[in-house]
Amino acid sequence: MVDANHLTLIDNFENGMSPRWETKSFAGVTDYTVVREGDRSYLKATSKAAASGLFYKIKYDPQKKPLLTWSWKVENILSEGDARSKKGDDYPARIYVVFPSLFFWNTKVLNYIWANKLPKGEAVHSSFTSNSVMIAVQSGEDLAGEWVIETRNIYKDYIRNFGKEPPAVGAIAIMTDTDNTGQEATAYYGPISIGTE
Repeated sequence: MVDANHLTLIDNFENGMSPRWETKSFAGVTDYTVVREGDRSYLKATSKAAASGLFYKIKYDPQKKPLLTWSWKVENILSEGDARSKKGDDYPARIYVVFPSLFFWNTKVLNYIWANKLPKGEAVHSSFTSNSVMIAVQSGEDLAGEWVIETRNIYKDYIRNFGKEPPAVGAIAIMTDTDNTGQEATAYYGPISIGTE
């Protein structure tokens, strides 16, 4: 269990979207808007054959703050999506952590995905680059329509998947993307925090 006193909030979207989020488009534009649900606000992402993400630049030591905590919900998964192929490299929801390098081609990325077909708990290298790992935190549509709270130890995940100590984190990002499958997806993202155990 994560002690809230040891968490540093990145954004909870209660006052709209933090101006620190920057849009980066890869193919078309995913629509990101803050919506109200009951007494709380969330980020809604809608993608139609598009792929753009929101990047929050932040530099910190993942060994000192290894935990990444967030909540998310998907309305649907992508029937053509599959993390093991380039044409299926789309996800209704993903949160990822970027570990920049002096040489950009050495930049590493941990992608925490709501997978379409990759079984929950499995991890594969991206079909586009071995520097990016896709980790299926959730998979399939069994929990579609339900909020799920996640916590990952990015320090341990980095060592497990890349076999060495991680450099400093440079950004945390959100992306709902459907450019490769050409399908549509809607997801919601709740508070995102980093912290210690």
